[in-house]
Amino acid sequence: MKALRIYAGPTARASLAAHGLQPEHIRTIPGAAGGPKGLILGPMDRFLFGDWLQRSNQPVDLVGASIGAWRMATACLNDPVSAFQRLEHDYIHQHYELAPGQKRVSADQVSETFGRNLLAFYGGRVPEVLNHPRYRLHIVTSRGRHMLGTEHGVRTPLGYLGAFLTNTVKRKAMGAWLERVVFSSGGAGEGPAPLPFATQDYRTRRVLLSEANFNPALQASCSIPFVLRAVHDIPGAPKGAYWDGGITDYHLHLNYPGAELATYSGAVPAMNTGATGTFYPKGLVLYPHFQQSVVPGWLDKGLKWRHRSTPFLDTMVLLAPNPDWVKTLPNSKLPDRTDFTHYGNDLDARVKAWNAATSASQQMVDEFIAWLDKPDMNQVHPL
Repeated sequence: MKALRIYAGPTARASLAAHGLQPEHIRTIPGAAGGPKGLILGPMDRFLFGDWLQRSNQPVDLVGASIGAWRMATACLNDPVSAFQRLEHDYIHQHYELAPGQKRVSADQVSETFGRNLLAFYGGRVPEVLNHPRYRLHIVTSRGRHMLGTEHGVRTPLGYLGAFLTNTVKRKAMGAWLERVVFSSGGAGEGPAPLPFATQDYRTRRVLLSEANFNPALQASCSIPFVLRAVHDIPGAPKGAYWDGGITDYHLHLNYPGAELATYSGAVPAMNTGATGTFYPKGLVLYPHFQQSVVPGWLDKGLKWRHRSTPFLDTMVLLAPNPDWVKTLPNSKLPDRTDFTHYGNDLDARVKAWNAATSASQQMVDEFIAWLDKPDMNQVHPL
């Protein structure tokens, strides 16, 4: 059974048909929120960042929310293969012991443990991330506004209820409750690098990523409301409570073509390589994901009409597991947060299941390598 499915937006599909896919074609790589589901992408991350992309030299923007931000920051470390192996090991083996009679782990306990783990993981290595010669990192967070400006036992649930109701009517209107704040590594000047997507879709702020705010920003991007505590008053950023970047941008359904300033010629954004007259894509978005649909925000999970593709994804090539193959994994599904409750204190059983799933996903990489060698458009589905 095939493990990998390849999807492409119309512009990307035209490019693949004309040129195949080369590492120099890639301009942006997103990393989605989704907790343990992102573990399935470990082998793909090691191949892309440890091998394939190293065959090119163009700048690449890495955009991440929640575990996707952790993955994209890890890609910026020296020796990304070993770094991704450690991320996978540390994530799989994280454990929150339940006391007798305790049904769930407290948000304080999770935040403290997770923050300590991040400090150990990136200890002394943040400059590697910030000064990578090619990769520009963009960590997406969600900053509360008004009632959500600080975390509070009563105001926070009410604020999220308001955000949910407002978002149901119109996604952009949710900006009255939560705004997108992106922490970006440095650009050519002293400010943050330009974003690889346009921001007219949703209220957005930009902040320069630094050694002082790297860990707080990354922890905030992973701070699921009510599961972890919000991170308050991040250095260099507007004051307030910061939560998981997946709230505003669950799967990073962003306006990637809108960031392209060059004039497009024909169906494919392209640049002439010179005397040969050969054209190559100006820049594609390569998206290793754990499903086909690219859901805009966390509160859109139940709003199926927002799961469809839009012109924002026209330049995207998306790699996802075959749903039928997923059924062959332990528990017939991808690893997810319900496994913490399902396995409880049985760490060994959860580790065994998650290791089996991540090992099996090497098949996705093998199939992608085979497709890169002999591109077959019959295997590329419309996104």
